[in-house]
Amino acid sequence: MGDTGTATAAAATSTFAHDIQPNHTIYVRNLKEKLKVDELKKALYALFSQFGPILEVVALKTFKMRGQAFVVFKDIGSATKALRDLQGFMFFGRPLIINYAKSKSDAILKLEGTYEELRNQRIAKRRQEQAEGTDAAPKLKKKQRMDQEVAASATVVVPVVEVEQVPPSNRLFVQNLPEECPELALSVLFQRFPGYKEVRMVPGKKGIAFVEFSTDVEAGVAMTGLQLFKITPEHMMQISYAK
Repeated sequence: MGDTGTATAAAATSTFAHDIQPNHTIYVRNLKEKLKVDELKKALYALFSQFGPILEVVALKTFKMRGQAFVVFKDIGSATKALRDLQGFMFFGRPLIINYAKSKSDAILKLEGTYEELRNQRIAKRRQEQAEGTDAAPKLKKKQRMDQEVAASATVVVPVVEVEQVPPSNRLFVQNLPEECPELALSVLFQRFPGYKEVRMVPGKKGIAFVEFSTDVEAGVAMTGLQLFKITPEHMMQISYAK
């Protein structure tokens, strides 16, 4: 990461970060706008989940939300560590600008048991707005999308697969990946390790990939760091040296 990118992110953050209290949810800006929403969410999940359990990643297609996303952690400590460690991190050529969100997410409210009360308040407000001739449909649609994403984030335990022992190599063999795992998500994970060169997906074969490093030592460090890492709630990566 270059000094210029870090300084830019720090300057942009300092203008309003001090007035926002720590939160389970972090607000991520300066994202590459041309990425597809599904690919962006998968890449963000892969990057941020190394700091702790994630309840949901919210990224919308609306013009107002372009280049922005929210990442909801199960605990504030994980959110804080992610904010500090990834502030200014170069994510697809742009330094991340990260702050705590100004309010709690629906996922956290559900865990705290206060969601229904707030939901009833929202419904009452929406009915009042409708009575006053205000169209609140976009807000309802947004909430429905978020509810669907929360329901889809339930963790499933995946049995550990026996990994064959082979001699050290500068190439890693990665398996147990999601069938539609984007190359971008893998590159975000592995490029944090020294010596990273490239990710190669295998045409016609889903769930596996190869990752190349400059040396076998650097490949070993990455393998140790990401072994059994959950790239999605349902998929725990299995990594070995390539033959």
